[in-house]
Order: sequence, then structure tokens, then C-alpha cells
Amino acid sequence: MKSTLIFGLVLGVGISSVFLLNSCRTDDGEELTVAPPTLETSIFGTTKDGQEVRLFTLKNSNGYQAQVSEYGAILTAMHVPDREGNAADVTLGYDDLVGWEGNSAYFGATIGRVGNRIADGQFSLDGKDYQLAKNNSPGGIPCHLHGGEKGFDKVVWKGEPVEGPDATGVALTYLSKDGEEGYPGNLKVTVTYWLTNRNELIWQVRATTDAPTPVNVVHHTYWNLTADFEKPILDHVLQLKADQYLPTTPGMIPTSKLAEVAGTPMDFNEPTAIGERIDSDFEALKLGEGYDHCWVLGEASGSDDLVTAAIVTDPVSGRRMEVLTDQPGVQFYTANFLDGNPFARRTGFCLETQNFPDAPNQPGFPNSILRPGETYEHTLVHRFSTE
Repeated sequence: MKSTLIFGLVLGVGISSVFLLNSCRTDDGEELTVAPPTLETSIFGTTKDGQEVRLFTLKNSNGYQAQVSEYGAILTAMHVPDREGNAADVTLGYDDLVGWEGNSAYFGATIGRVGNRIADGQFSLDGKDYQLAKNNSPGGIPCHLHGGEKGFDKVVWKGEPVEGPDATGVALTYLSKDGEEGYPGNLKVTVTYWLTNRNELIWQVRATTDAPTPVNVVHHTYWNLTADFEKPILDHVLQLKADQYLPTTPGMIPTSKLAEVAGTPMDFNEPTAIGERIDSDFEALKLGEGYDHCWVLGEASGSDDLVTAAIVTDPVSGRRMEVLTDQPGVQFYTANFLDGNPFARRTGFCLETQNFPDAPNQPGFPNSILRPGETYEHTLVHRFSTE
């Protein structure tokens, strides 16, 4: 049965500005209201351990279509029209559930309990030390990545259709139990995907806990606005509205310093082709074999309002994607480590809005600890258009 959400209570402060009643007027002033997008539910398949997984397909009247799986709370496809009105999927991914179960690159995934890296897989909280899985080794230096061996992207969530003004969506819930992947506390998480008639895909997280725990839930779709996944994304034009980024160690852990982008290949304040400087003789690019760093969104830090973090365009198709968020950082990654199975290196890009990497170990970074009685919230908006 569908639920109707009360936005002021469920969606939190700041998101109300995203949802507007989709109405227009005729030449004689008569107001017309457009029906909200539609939702279809189908069986996606059965996991290796026998769990049935459903797929939710959201469509609006402008030709946009999003598909969301209960497995991993994954965005499995996003169909976006080009300037000629031809819609095509612009996300890297797989055709069936079997492929998604082998999703080692985190295509389309909801990442948690803590996205990005934690140094040496360790953190201390309220006087107690915690050891997490070391499932990543950039530069030969082990660290914890994207929630561990079996993060949020590798579990089955429970989906429920939801409706709101000018939007249709699916709310997916999951209980991450105390001790799962080494994290403390029972964490109740709801991830909601919305598709609006304003051609926005909205991804939103709310979480509560019964014990203090670090939380940084992240969305990890790889985009290629050409819709041709054999083409690299180097000709895409990016504007990333940030004056600073986080330099890292050879293990891709932030050094705790904030560096200015001005005068470096990390400066995307003016629209610039992604590939223009990607192979420059610059330390950060050498360490990441391309772009794989967190940019600092100063306006968003500590704010309930959504700010524009980035704008990306594909000059050939005319597709344009604006990224808005309420988070303090955005990890820009150019798929430098894809190995051709099934997609080649740099055929997608990620813009992962989030708290700063390794925040549980760095007191100067924004707080990443959620405590009982508090609610973690994260809103990410992809707003599509053509030019």
C-alpha cells in the first residue's frame, strides 16, 4: 500500500525548496496541474542466499526514468533525454541481479555505514577503540573503504512506494545491527529516492541509532552523460564550486589540511573539460591516478540549505546535470581504477556528496558521530536539463 509523506516532518529542513507543485497556466490564465510521476514494481530476481528482490521504476511525463533496486538500495538505471529528446541510460551498471551481486566498483550504490576511507580501519569513540575491515589498499597502505566487506550496498533493503507533491518515490529501510562490520549501535536507516516533474532525482537519507556511532552514508553512481559507455568522460565539462580540497597521503587518507585549488589542476570554479588537466604533473593527480579527492563545499558546511556543488554537461548530447547537497564535501572520482570488466577506465565519473573522509579520526573535520536522540540527514539532488 502506498504511503503519503508529510514533507516537513519526513524530509527535513531545506528539502522543501526542492519540491514545488508542478503547475502551469494556459494562455487565458487557467491553472493546470500535472500528475506526479508514476511508479511500477517488478521482481528483479533472487539473491544467491534466496532473498527475493524487487525493482522500482519511476517515470515522469518528460521522458525521465529511474530504476531502484531493493538490493543495495542501488540506482540501477537513470534514463535522461538528450537535446533531441532521445532518452537513454546515463549510469554505468549491470543488466541483472547476478551482475549487481558482483558489483565490486559500487556502481549506483548506497554506501554505508561510513562511505569513503577510514585510516587503518580504526577509530576511537568515547574511550573505546574499534577495528574495522581493511578492504582497500591504495598505495599498498590498508584502510577501511565504503562500509567494509559487506556494506549497505550488499544487503537487501525493504522498499515501499511513497508519494509527495510533484514527486513519486520509493523509501527503502534497513536495520544495521550493533557490531555489523565492526560498528557500534543499532542503526535504523531510510533511503528515499524521488523523481519529480522538474526532472530531479532526489536521494535522501535519515538514520537514528541507539548507541554512538560514526555515520556517513554516500551515493555512488557513475555517470556518463553521452550514454555511450565505451566513450571516456574526459570531454564532459565540469564546474565544481569549491575553493579548497583535501590533500591526501599516499594511502588516500586526508592529511587534515585544506588546500586552495587556485592555480592548480584541482580548480573547476570555471567550467573546464574533465580531461584537460587530468594527467598533469601534480601530486594529488599522481596519487589518485586522476581525480579522486574530496572538495570542500564551504557554503554547505553546517547549513540546512541545499547548495549547488557541481554542474556537468556533455557538449555532444546536450545533457546537463546539476548536483545540489547539504553536505560539507563532494568526492569527485573519474573511475581511474576501472579495469575493463565490464567498463574501461575513465568511462564514468562520480560526484559523491558526503562528510570528509576519515572524519572519525580527524577532530578538525565536521562531526561524523551520531548519538541516540539525534537524526542523521543527507540530501542529494541531481537536476537534469539540456542545453
